[in-house]
Amino acid sequence: MEDAYVLQLKNRKFSDLYLCFCGYAKCRPLHSFGPAVRPNYILHYIMEGKGKFSTGKESCSLHAGQGFLIEPEVQTYYEADPNEPWTYLWVGFAGEKAGEYLRDMGLGGERLIYQCACGDELNRIVFTMLENNTYTVANEYLLEGSLYQFFSVLARNLEIEADKRIEDDNLYIRKAVEYIQNHYSYPLQINEIAAYVGINRSYLYTLFKEQYGLSPKEYLTNFRITRAAQLLEITEMSIESVAMSCGYQNTLGFSKIFKDRMGVTPSVYKKKKEEQLREARKGTAEQTEKEKI
Repeated sequence: MEDAYVLQLKNRKFSDLYLCFCGYAKCRPLHSFGPAVRPNYILHYIMEGKGKFSTGKESCSLHAGQGFLIEPEVQTYYEADPNEPWTYLWVGFAGEKAGEYLRDMGLGGERLIYQCACGDELNRIVFTMLENNTYTVANEYLLEGSLYQFFSVLARNLEIEADKRIEDDNLYIRKAVEYIQNHYSYPLQINEIAAYVGINRSYLYTLFKEQYGLSPKEYLTNFRITRAAQLLEITEMSIESVAMSCGYQNTLGFSKIFKDRMGVTPSVYKKKKEEQLREARKGTAEQTEKEKI
């Protein structure tokens, strides 16, 4: 779990680079997200504490003053430290030139980890975004300017971390994970994954248990449900559409599995997230008023 302030945007006025969402969260011990893929870029910056970030090819421990980039459609997993859970902020963005702007700063591809000594500046920018959460023309321009300001602070102070791969570079696992990522929306069978990788189902099971502590079926289910939760949170898709998008042909079956993993039904989860978003906006407004006093 995490205590979070979140702003999500749906209107799109700009095309080169635009803000999709942003937020600030104080995470509980071992709070995690993923494994999942996201449809846009996300920059996280750690204000306090520690945690772990993994792309499937790379896994590294991070601490305050560092950050990580999530790229579109790239599988990632991140988890707060059990003893010193991190507090982080994030900005999610997209646009025709988003990748180009990141490359200008040296981020992207194999370079996903960075260090920046200007956390307070980044924090102020994100809270400015969170405070201006009403959909007005003036705020659209303010949020756009704040996103460019965020990039400016990073470009001025960014230090790119060296590649720190510690995961077993197992070709079979990589191929299986890539296949799941590209085919999870279909009625995928484990035998199909094993056949694609070129090994038998039993050996695939052994590799997944060694690498992730999960069977291939459990990994696939976790991936689908995490993706479903994300779609419920950031889109207006119906429960039926989310189920189909995540490989479930039967909505009732999907709802049962979702509840087993998440503790609530998809409809309750969606409603709860909408309420949290409203409370986060209210909390941000109250905090702003206190700072003015």
